[in-house]
Amino acid sequence: MKAIPQRVYSAIVFTLVAALLAACASRPVNPPLETFDRRAGYRLENRPERPGNDPGTVVVLAFSGGGMRAAAFSFGVLEELRRIEVSIDGKPTRLLDQVDLITGVSGGSFTALAYGLYGEKLFDDYVTRFLEHDVQGDLVARFLNPATWPDLVSEGWGRSEMAAQLYDDLLFEHKTYADLDATPGPMILASATDISTGSRLAFSQSEFDLICSNLLTMPVSRAAAASSAVPLVMSPVTINNYGGTCGFRPPYWLRQFEDPDNRLRPAGRALQRIKEMNAYQDGKDRPYLHLVDGGISDNLGVRAIIESLEEIEASAVLRQSKRINRIRRVVVLVVNSLSVPATNWDRTERPPNDLQILLKATGVPIDRYSYEAVEILKDIVARWDTVRELRESGALRGGRGAKGQGIDVPDIDLYAIDVSIDAHPDPKERTFLNQTPTSWVLTREQVDRLRAAPAAILRTSADFALLLEDLDATKTRREGPAQ
Repeated sequence: MKAIPQRVYSAIVFTLVAALLAACASRPVNPPLETFDRRAGYRLENRPERPGNDPGTVVVLAFSGGGMRAAAFSFGVLEELRRIEVSIDGKPTRLLDQVDLITGVSGGSFTALAYGLYGEKLFDDYVTRFLEHDVQGDLVARFLNPATWPDLVSEGWGRSEMAAQLYDDLLFEHKTYADLDATPGPMILASATDISTGSRLAFSQSEFDLICSNLLTMPVSRAAAASSAVPLVMSPVTINNYGGTCGFRPPYWLRQFEDPDNRLRPAGRALQRIKEMNAYQDGKDRPYLHLVDGGISDNLGVRAIIESLEEIEASAVLRQSKRINRIRRVVVLVVNSLSVPATNWDRTERPPNDLQILLKATGVPIDRYSYEAVEILKDIVARWDTVRELRESGALRGGRGAKGQGIDVPDIDLYAIDVSIDAHPDPKERTFLNQTPTSWVLTREQVDRLRAAPAAILRTSADFALLLEDLDATKTRREGPAQ
């Protein structure tokens, strides 16, 4: 066989390389926002009022991270709230229909975003379409397929962008935030972490105003991919920052927190958040943001809720706004799929290996941070209740100076309800759930038992019982979780 001349060989190699490079995928680019407009875009204050939804009661669901386990567990909460019937102004309604906001992190963001897009239809096929699907196997197959390798070496386009394509094929159907904005359901707030600063970035126009970008064109799958981009396992999702180009102005009530004479304690987290917001507005110095798993900055999805409650407490101006002034009741269900699997490390002289130590070292701070977040939320509930009791008893009469103002709280009944695996009343079931992995593939039995768990947890929750009594709950639509 005659050898191929070097010149011809080089030409063939050059042609193949050029073809591969031409086939490389390019990173989706989020477009700039031409003009800042607080009345436009996907944001909570722009969501349409729904028939039968009580504007005086704000119900928030916070879905934690935790892979497919979190997705299945949070879906079980939706199923249980769908079964519970309550009375609003004397009219029966499903508790699920009173939900106004769902925050989602990592695995929890998939259930939140899917419910936001599909609403009632989600209960028809979410289990077979996604929860029982081997998402992990599909991801690995795509990563190992040589046809995808040119994409993986493209600048700004990595494993998470490939994962977003899979999420579109399996669940999101290439829908964007414009599609989500067109739905009548609750506001969905998926969040990721800016790896450069460690700060939280939520996928809402209120936060995309900071980077002067139009969220409506963003694929929902990219938000889910960013929220679940576990470092090292998945690549960051890169977005453009056009901050400082659209005339963004912060809400008027935020200015008082920057006033050096205003040092109300609840404003501390608001001040920190303002600093993070200001940092995004320098798009020239920070033209790109690299987003990873939202669980790094807030694995429960409750930080935004805590900050909002503290801002309402600290700002009399905000409390007097029409949107806040009509609220009588705020309900926060913290749906925490955190598990604490047992180990035998303390029963042997041999220490755990390096990989086990690394995984534990990265998980413990997140778990501890999540615990503190729940306790902060409970502390807010206790503080508001105590101050109202003092006020109603007359102990604060006559004292409306600085001290009196400093301990003023909103006239809002606040419920913080823990829906966590650790709260399951059955020790054996709790052990089983704790051993369920955070991977992206589960057995049918694991999915079914995760879905059933929230019903048992809520039915034995004293805080949830108080809420149902307050709402005059009449009955459940049918006994037991959906199968």
